[in-house]
Amino acid sequence: MGDDGATTREVALTRWADGVAAPAHDVVACEEPLEIQVRGVSIAVVMRTPGHDAELVRGFLLTERIVRGADEITSVRHCRVVADPAAEDNVVAVGLRDDVALDLDALRRNLFASASCGVCGKASIAAAMDVAPPLDDPARFAAAWFAPLTARLAAAQPTFARTGGLHAAGLFAADGTLLVAREDVGRHNAVDKVVGWALERARLPLTGHVLLVSGRISFEIAQKALAARIPVVAAISAPSSLAIDLAERASLTLVGFLRDGRFNVYGNGERIGGTPS
Repeated sequence: MGDDGATTREVALTRWADGVAAPAHDVVACEEPLEIQVRGVSIAVVMRTPGHDAELVRGFLLTERIVRGADEITSVRHCRVVADPAAEDNVVAVGLRDDVALDLDALRRNLFASASCGVCGKASIAAAMDVAPPLDDPARFAAAWFAPLTARLAAAQPTFARTGGLHAAGLFAADGTLLVAREDVGRHNAVDKVVGWALERARLPLTGHVLLVSGRISFEIAQKALAARIPVVAAISAPSSLAIDLAERASLTLVGFLRDGRFNVYGNGERIGGTPS
């Protein structure tokens, strides 16, 4: 399951300009549901941009705390026999090791709370930190280190360049190298694809790395970074209040409003401005 999904589609439209309408065409980002089955049971349906589905599923399994490592996953494959032939590429079956416990009732409750942005902020933070403790990461980054990141991520967004309709997430090494970038209609999906990429390559925990997202930093994105042990999350836009609360509790560094060489730092600010990693 690689980069073989259709990420864009051409559509017909009517374009108005100066009170005059004219037929036209445009390219839009594809969005399709992906059903994730574990041991034959459907546990979630996520809306995503096709492509890199295996990475998305592996990242989802880790960041939603269904597995704790790549060795607990025995297989990730598209189901070729489905009730609706049109859904052939939109159902993924996951195999887990026999000794991996799967509490379906607790899983459904957790996923419901996550999808609802949490019924209670304090409970959401406590649940995240029960599984992923505070970070003890010595990485340090000079303030100037962050300036080129947005241009590097933008250059790795070919579908956004064509459609303007996708989020992106990029994982950067301590030397500023962009290791992987993934696009998706869902910002959380883009992050899960990045984490899944790292999980497949046995690169977790992601100590000393920086995650850059093209939108805002929500609680869910901060939680996923914590699960993958990424010490710094940067974004073009703002972090949410709950993301900041989690960052303060978990020693996570959030870099918001990263534009034109300027940014704000939330949470653990000691990682920024010191000696570069």
